[in-house]
Amino acid sequence: MARTYDVVLWGATGFTGGLVAEYLAKKHGVGRELRWAIGGRNREKLEKVRAGLQAIDPAANDLALVVGDGKDRAALDRMAIDARVVCSTVGPYALHGRELVGACVEAGTDYCDLTGEPQFVRAMIDEHHARAGQTGARIVHCCGYDSIPSDLGTLMLEEYACERHGTRCEEVKHFAGESKGGMSGGTAASMVELMDEATRDPGIRRLLDDPYSLAPSDSATGRDGHDQRGVRWDSDVGMWTGPFLMAAINTRVVRRSNALLEHAWGEDFRYREAMTFGKGARGWLFAAGVAAGTTVGMAAMAVGPVRRLAAERFLPASGEGPSKEVRDAGYFVSRLVGTMRGDAGKLRGTVRGVSDPGYGETAKMLGESAVCLAKDDGKTRKEGGVLTPASSMGMTLVERLRAAGMTFEVTGPGE
Repeated sequence: MARTYDVVLWGATGFTGGLVAEYLAKKHGVGRELRWAIGGRNREKLEKVRAGLQAIDPAANDLALVVGDGKDRAALDRMAIDARVVCSTVGPYALHGRELVGACVEAGTDYCDLTGEPQFVRAMIDEHHARAGQTGARIVHCCGYDSIPSDLGTLMLEEYACERHGTRCEEVKHFAGESKGGMSGGTAASMVELMDEATRDPGIRRLLDDPYSLAPSDSATGRDGHDQRGVRWDSDVGMWTGPFLMAAINTRVVRRSNALLEHAWGEDFRYREAMTFGKGARGWLFAAGVAAGTTVGMAAMAVGPVRRLAAERFLPASGEGPSKEVRDAGYFVSRLVGTMRGDAGKLRGTVRGVSDPGYGETAKMLGESAVCLAKDDGKTRKEGGVLTPASSMGMTLVERLRAAGMTFEVTGPGE
């Protein structure tokens, strides 16, 4: 069905939404290869965003505005019908994203976001996966720093193993290494909302503890256990490792990808994540300090008054985020090690970004995900459902991100 827009960017007046709008204007222009619009609740703020984009591309003067409320289902239905893809930056998604996903599912409209909220993703799977399969809507969560380096990095290793060595990786380990970046008010609000829900609902706590919480309910589960909580030496990277906070969403996304790809990587496929902290006594002390701090911090945030105090006094407010200087000085490096089946050896992969991981690079990852869904027909999955980046866009998105300046590379034994 013909649609007015290839992409509607929903939440363009927010901090991250503004960055995605800037990225689309710089990389894809306005009204040339991509027909897109910006959307949100406040027309005056949308007009201000549009005016700012004219410094990047004068054609932004003609950029369409879509005004509506995230709780107004009729307005969301109209927007979904008009768009091939809705790209949402409006979080916390557990509070503000449910109606929009429902509208996209019913309209057969593709959708992507940058949520890192596992309880929201699980709810969308339960409510919409089957129906999205009927309407053809591809609902793709976690298209930012959570969880593209993990999900597409794993896919990259698995495809390399298949093409070059005629096998698959039975285990992939992802190591979040050196990085530099900041936090926005939207990210802080999502963290607080997740802790609020987990405090109230034992079911959410069980979901967060389940390593296969995002897998299809009728899918076989593998051999993975809890995310790393303490300090370990890993000989594959030659460094001490500790817990990685975002493993709680990333590992579940990767395992869902394997299930949605019909267990192409094996029903016994194993995946885990950790952070690297260097070698020797200094590396161990750093890892131990982070592990202890993570445990104490999570326990403190589970206490309502402490959580509210942190939100009010120490975490950035809604609409706030790192400055351009901080974003431009940011970067991240993720290392992956894949153990191939049999005696085929090990693969080593790198995913690298050249700006703040949660904002500069996330704007790139989310923006290219939206364009990939809108423009790469015939190269991506056709079937609808609540999907993952790897199971929906696969290596097509990897190639887009490489062209946009991110590094995705693999070396094999002897290379």
